[in-house]
Amino acid sequence: MPAVTKAPNLIGDFLVDYEEKVFEDVKAEPGDKALVTFHTVAFEGSIGFVNLLQATRLQRKGFDTSVLLYGPGVTLGVKRGFPKLGDAAFPGHLNFNDQIAKFIAEGGKVYACRFALQALYGHGEGSLIEGIKPINPLDVLDIILLHRKEKAFILDTWTL
Repeated sequence: MPAVTKAPNLIGDFLVDYEEKVFEDVKAEPGDKALVTFHTVAFEGSIGFVNLLQATRLQRKGFDTSVLLYGPGVTLGVKRGFPKLGDAAFPGHLNFNDQIAKFIAEGGKVYACRFALQALYGHGEGSLIEGIKPINPLDVLDIILLHRKEKAFILDTWTL
């Protein structure tokens, strides 16, 4: 057996050069928009949370940023908690709620499809995190098309 001679990594060690930035820090031009769409189930992978962070970053870079929750994506926007709404049953349990609330507080807009909310997941509009605007299912395509017409940056989030 080969001997391991390297000392174990210690808390506080750096394993990569986190300060080097390869690309310029792109900022929005006046009037630039962004749309981040979510067709993904909460807690069934990291993509939902990661792209909520991306939406927040786009907003902070100056883009007029909107989030669209449709299909299973509406599960990111419902109030959760256990045993009461707002109680974290485990670390990270309220990540989606907290990140969406932060995004809205920083000026972001969030829309949720009413059809998916009720017909697919059995929730009403009262289940949504404060600040999320429920929309008609016919608006799902139109918000995407409007952003496309305005040459917005669109980041589509899907899980299959």
